[in-house]
Amino acid sequence: MPSNCLSPLILFRFYVILQSSRMMAPNTAQIRLVSSHPEVYEPCADSFLLVDALLADRTNLLEHCPTLCMEVGCGSGYVITSLALMLGQEADGAYYIATDINPHAVRVTHETLEAHGIHADLISTNIASGLEKRLAGLVDVMVVNPPYVPTPEDEVGLDGIAAAWAGGENGRSVIDKMLPVCDKLLSKRGWLYMVTLTANNPSEICRQMRDRGYASRIILQRSTEEENLLVMKFWRDSESQLENSQIGVGNKNVPARLIDYLLSQVSTLPFLRHGNSDND
Repeated sequence: MPSNCLSPLILFRFYVILQSSRMMAPNTAQIRLVSSHPEVYEPCADSFLLVDALLADRTNLLEHCPTLCMEVGCGSGYVITSLALMLGQEADGAYYIATDINPHAVRVTHETLEAHGIHADLISTNIASGLEKRLAGLVDVMVVNPPYVPTPEDEVGLDGIAAAWAGGENGRSVIDKMLPVCDKLLSKRGWLYMVTLTANNPSEICRQMRDRGYASRIILQRSTEEENLLVMKFWRDSESQLENSQIGVGNKNVPARLIDYLLSQVSTLPFLRHGNSDND
């Protein structure tokens, strides 16, 4: 995070490029209309990567026809607003909801959505606390840019902007709490898009989700000056569920063809420093 935040000049250049490509690409949130607050995480490299990944998968998202889309940790509102804009009228009837533990982020997200003419229900809560029973099995698309930066454990869950990036040991403390919640909320056809850092051991995250019956793949990856970032997509997979039922949840030595493939992708796919990518 903070080191990854783009300077005003770079943000302006990004906005100019975005505006010039409007005729060629679906709309995303306009940087000049994204609200801000000193205690709210602004759109940075990881935010842009997540939106680029959603754009790369937009055709599949439209065919998916999601009814309920949710962002956990909405921050400035850049991602949930971009998702709603890129789906647009072609996903007519889609309903949007977003949460953040930071009440300032909820207010800023409301302002960003309003500036773009988008409506979403916003809740200030920790991950999805208080919503799990009501939304269980209903979310068709979930997007998460979690606190993934490795930090001391005592920095996890602090008030204000630090909550946006402090991920504890290996950057996994919050991610590991999120995964079972995501599993509970996702519908039978639910898709999860999550930003991870190579230091988070994404292969282990995939194994955890595989144990829950999910397949996974890398949608997009990018290198910043200090980080290698990935956007992972997870979906319920009948083959994974069958394997789990056959071997029992106690056996952790499951076949890992998908994980082996994933690791090979991380080591061989080129990392991109700038611009969008159509790779999926």
